[in-house]
Amino acid sequence: MKSIVCVSPDWGIGDGAGMLYHIPGDLKYFREQTAGHTVIMGRKTLDSLPGGKPLPKRRNIVLTRDRGFARPGVYLCHDLMELQELLASLGEKDPFVIGGGEIYKMLLPWCDSCLVTRVEQPPEIRPSVFFPNLEKEGWTEKSQTPPLEENGLRYRFTEWVRE
Repeated sequence: MKSIVCVSPDWGIGDGAGMLYHIPGDLKYFREQTAGHTVIMGRKTLDSLPGGKPLPKRRNIVLTRDRGFARPGVYLCHDLMELQELLASLGEKDPFVIGGGEIYKMLLPWCDSCLVTRVEQPPEIRPSVFFPNLEKEGWTEKSQTPPLEENGLRYRFTEWVRE
């Protein structure tokens, strides 16, 4: 399992209502990396997608405690055991965790790598949702791209692995 995320310098990912940055290059990278794979997200992340609809060209799994929740085009799981059973039944070996904060924290122990877009500038809005600081969690940065710049923001695509 992999996580994919865009973070601020302090590992912020959102303000509770949405993402901190809108970087077309990062969105393209996200599409390229996750296309054809299963993506795992929480209900709030699904709601934040355009129209609240599942991502196209991907199998979408929503992990939610709300047993009354339903949405066309998504698989639902209500706990980690259900998720594990669903992934096994689908034959999925390389799903991506795509958020939000609680889902990242819950599934990080299952991940063997994280694709992290690291933005150098602090966001205009103050983050209230954070990705675990991989530097403090015993992960190693395996690779990073040269800095890219778009919309006045400098960022890099990095890959992190467990030590």
